[in-house]
Amino acid sequence: MRIPSYEDMLAAHERIKPHIRRTPVRTSDYLNDLAGCDLYFKCENFQEPGAFKVRGAANAVFGLDDEQARKGVATHSSGNHASCLSFAAMRRGIPCNVVMPRTAPQAKKDTVARYGGRITECDPSTSSREAAFAKVQAETGGDFVHPYNDPRVIAGQGTCSREFMEQTDGLDMVVAPIGGGGMISGTCLTLSTLAPETKVIAAEPEQADDAYRSFKAGHIIADDAPKTIADGLLVPLKELTWHFVSNHV
Repeated sequence: MRIPSYEDMLAAHERIKPHIRRTPVRTSDYLNDLAGCDLYFKCENFQEPGAFKVRGAANAVFGLDDEQARKGVATHSSGNHASCLSFAAMRRGIPCNVVMPRTAPQAKKDTVARYGGRITECDPSTSSREAAFAKVQAETGGDFVHPYNDPRVIAGQGTCSREFMEQTDGLDMVVAPIGGGGMISGTCLTLSTLAPETKVIAAEPEQADDAYRSFKAGHIIADDAPKTIADGLLVPLKELTWHFVSNHV
């Protein structure tokens, strides 16, 4: 699988600009005092579907040729990628099929349905979702847009850091969440070229610390079904995201 480049990120940004929001950056005197430094928050929760993942999803959907687009797209997701891919597919007018854990929050299922995504439920484990997805994709022929282990998705997520740097006077450190590693990989992709002096920190729940253990071990350690309330961070690293984590985080 090809590792995305900085040029891929730039092309993604041009492709997705009509379909995403340039989200604001906010700060807080209270939190600055608490932390003893200046903190800046890139408010990706203000995207239309409510998550940064619309960037990568839109890049994948609007990068499809017309022949593949007619078959639509398909994915498995705990919710945020599913809703964002459904939103992007709706914008292009193509089908979207998603496999979601039956334990996913109802609000996320409702969002997927509101954007026209068709949901197939599975048990809450990586092995179950991948098995259910293989069946759905075989039946639909939709283009597989992986939630994070996809060059198009990583390039799309990297546009967030590009905007962040344009909206500030430079940052000593960027902290981003890590589940499968799509956002952190996009962050590394962009900052390693645009601001190589900026340190990248990945944050994850203590009860789902497979990325931390992978980082320490020097190879991917995957948990099949970690226990955490942070349902968007339940998935393991894959080869593409491990490349960025092991080289830049």
